[in-house]
Amino acid sequence: MTTSALIMIVLTQGTVITATIYFFRKVLKAPSSGASDSYSDNDVKKD
Repeated sequence: MTTSALIMIVLTQGTVITATIYFFRKVLKAPSSGASDSYSDNDVKKD
């Protein structure tokens, strides 16, 4: 493997890992919307 190929692999993997960490953090730190995620909470109660 040539030096330029090794540099390309390291840069590419570093970019992908950095983007993955960035977007995971962005999603996990997003504020809660307050809406229920449960379908059962959206059902109309029939009494």
